[in-house]
Amino acid sequence: MLVISESLARELVSVEDAIREVEQTFAAMAREEARNYPVVREEVGYLDAVYGVKCGGDVVAPILGLKAGGYWPNNAGKGLGNHQSSTLLFDLETGRATALVSANYLTGIRTGAASAIATRYLSRENASIVGIIGTGVQAEYQLRATMAVRRVERVHAWDPSEQSLAIFRETVAGLGLDCIPERGCEAVAREAEILITATPSRRALVEKGWVHAGTHISAMGCDTKGKKELDPELVAASALFVDEAEQSISIGEFQHAYASGLIDRESLRGSIGQVIAGHRDGRRDADEITIFDGTGVALQDLVVAALAVRLAKEHGQGVAIDY
Repeated sequence: MLVISESLARELVSVEDAIREVEQTFAAMAREEARNYPVVREEVGYLDAVYGVKCGGDVVAPILGLKAGGYWPNNAGKGLGNHQSSTLLFDLETGRATALVSANYLTGIRTGAASAIATRYLSRENASIVGIIGTGVQAEYQLRATMAVRRVERVHAWDPSEQSLAIFRETVAGLGLDCIPERGCEAVAREAEILITATPSRRALVEKGWVHAGTHISAMGCDTKGKKELDPELVAASALFVDEAEQSISIGEFQHAYASGLIDRESLRGSIGQVIAGHRDGRRDADEITIFDGTGVALQDLVVAALAVRLAKEHGQGVAIDY
């Protein structure tokens, strides 16, 4: 078995690599070559932690594996990130475990990649003003990935933590962009042409009346029952796209509009993979508000982990252990 450390994963896989790999796996999902299996996502009942397992396989690639881990909100005081996860890959021919890959950084860039892919296919081509709600660790990945697919001119951001917002502003400045810190979500939403939400919120942060025509929204924070970032009325009034439909209506951003009867399965225009593959329309006109519900699927994790393993082998890196 090959073990890939967190530091090595960071060294091996770039944001651009992640965008390429995730776009390919979304298309493979649409062609029904690749499949995500049912998700386990549960509150642990200890330290407010949430634990999950996502797994899937692609018989053409070939890839088979799982990512396990979750959210430990008290880790900051221990010098650790709140999100902790690991990916285990298997040989499709034998079922034997072949690689263990630290997945904290890789989860960040694959999430940013999914959002950026949706932005590439669903936002207006001239969209250049980015709004980010939630400036934690994920925000930088989101912005870097968005910059890979759109010419970003400036960023408006909000976070309940002034310290987090200040740190993010410095990060954005380091990328050569202006960052305007806002006092509330409304100001961010009203300015944005591309709006990204990346929070663990359980209440709507963005109201329907704040979003102007033509905006694209990537809702990236909702991956558990009860989480909520967008007003269900906004969801119901928009063109809706998903990474995986069942996850979206059960644990994703669209769960609330679905549960209240504001939308049904037919309200979903399609998966982003179907748009990539040309099976479904993306944006139909300049005034549509489009929403991508990024719940996070196993295959995103597996393809970036598999890439890390391939690159490590090519460069003679990683730690081989007898297993």
